[in-house]
Amino acid sequence: MQKIIAANWKMYKTRAEARETAAALARHLKEKQPEGRQVIVYPPFTAIAEVAAALEGVTCAAAGGQDVYPAAEGAFTGEISPRMLQDAGASWVLTGHSERRHVLLESDELVGRKTAFALAQGLSVMLCIGETLAERESGQLRAVLQRQLQAGLAEIAPADVARLAVAYEPVWAIGTGKVAGPQEAGEAHAIARELLREIIGAAGESTPLLYGGSVKPGNAAGLLALDNVDGLLVGGASLDADSFAQIIFA
Repeated sequence: MQKIIAANWKMYKTRAEARETAAALARHLKEKQPEGRQVIVYPPFTAIAEVAAALEGVTCAAAGGQDVYPAAEGAFTGEISPRMLQDAGASWVLTGHSERRHVLLESDELVGRKTAFALAQGLSVMLCIGETLAERESGQLRAVLQRQLQAGLAEIAPADVARLAVAYEPVWAIGTGKVAGPQEAGEAHAIARELLREIIGAAGESTPLLYGGSVKPGNAAGLLALDNVDGLLVGGASLDADSFAQIIFA
């Protein structure tokens, strides 16, 4: 299975800045094509077209959107549809990122609707799951992941599972500099793998499972070596092309 290395640029970079960073990343990927790696860049909506254009011709790389609304069109001020994302050059989309859940208060049910609709419209989807520090410390890790996965995958069609990936992000490790240790990350990914098999059957065995949460060049190789870790979702360290390239080639 290819390792997926994804960059979430969050609310950073103008179009010009995104174009410059994506062009620098493209140069890295053309100079030394990474074996067994699929690269995805999730820029802000305004910069998707710039990033997609910069990555054109780089066969291992694609652009994605950071969120999507579960409707083809309509009176949904401030939202974006799958067709709009695809028109801008996106082939992937994130759903359920912890900042959408905890800052913008998205429900598990809404995340599930977004996931199913985006898949049905032809996008590949990276569904994000993860627990807070309080939930982990109170022994709720499995219950939280089970709730999020059951709701997130409740409406997806079996034919769409092949375009699904899941990113586990311990909420307490995102942007804090803290990283789940090998035992913590390994435990969570083992639970997520078991739950995927229970919820979507045999296909859950091969659904890519990524780790996200303060990933840096110095810890990327160790994380990728863990069982059931099929890639990385990178935040701050992906904003610089050289730093992100080190993670890709880890």
